[in-house]
Amino acid sequence: MPIKVPDNLPAQVVLEDEGVLLINEGAALRQDVRPLEIALLNLMPDKIKTEMQISRLLGATPLQIELSLVTTSSYAPKNTSAEHMLAFYKPWEEVKEQKFDGLIITGAPIETLPFQNVVYWRELTRIFDWSQTHVQETYNICWGAQAALQHFYGIPKYELPQKMFGVYPHRVLGGTDGLLRGFNDVISVPVSRHTEVRREDLPKDAGLEVLLESTESGLCLIRDEVRRQTYMFNHLEYDTDTLANEYHRDVSSGDLIEPPAYYFPDNDPLKEPINMWRAHGSLLIVNWINDLYQSTSFELMQIPEQRQAT
Repeated sequence: MPIKVPDNLPAQVVLEDEGVLLINEGAALRQDVRPLEIALLNLMPDKIKTEMQISRLLGATPLQIELSLVTTSSYAPKNTSAEHMLAFYKPWEEVKEQKFDGLIITGAPIETLPFQNVVYWRELTRIFDWSQTHVQETYNICWGAQAALQHFYGIPKYELPQKMFGVYPHRVLGGTDGLLRGFNDVISVPVSRHTEVRREDLPKDAGLEVLLESTESGLCLIRDEVRRQTYMFNHLEYDTDTLANEYHRDVSSGDLIEPPAYYFPDNDPLKEPINMWRAHGSLLIVNWINDLYQSTSFELMQIPEQRQAT
């Protein structure tokens, strides 16, 4: 089944060229089914690229999805035009009375800032609290995952001596969890961050289950059944060339940085990287959507429903 994105969204043309199934308003109505309502709180500077990456993954799922683009009211993006924001986004204040089956919160390139120094921190904490009463399941990515754990559990983040950068092997630990259905025992995951959350800081009795972890890059994926949250610290949604673009940008800026680990063939930045994570990136979101579909209510106003034991 296809994903319904806002009409004329720039990502639409690229996604259609890639064969991602999209649907317009009229066709969606003719299908006579209730789509899953997914909100994307997009905190990334390059919003169009993030829209495309997330829509691509959601378009691989077997259910009809209606994607709503959401932004903060307390911060105006500087890297995306005001016209784009007005045409396709709604401030959270305008949607907070609605209910959603799912919420995706992206990362943001502010991870070395103390949480309380982030301009929109107060609003974001309100969104986290709102998710407990208005959203069935929330998927937090990178800094968004660190921020959610800080808000809900007071878990700190630590600045790394150097950027964790590469496509690292990760061990699948929660083999029976629905999010990992069909996963290999070891998968490759793109990592690009300056901070980390540590396993020893996770409260023992909070119901937090570590699902993916790397001996080199640390925690990757945590499931929180109590708060219906998923915390993904890394980037299975990345395009093949995302890390290459980051590397060449940093080098051009004069930064002394090593090429991303396990990424370029022969560790040669002049060679084209090979995507080793695309299948698991799609599979993770398909599994998340499937679990969401199994647990959510047909009546939006009855969200959130208690998750049934599986």
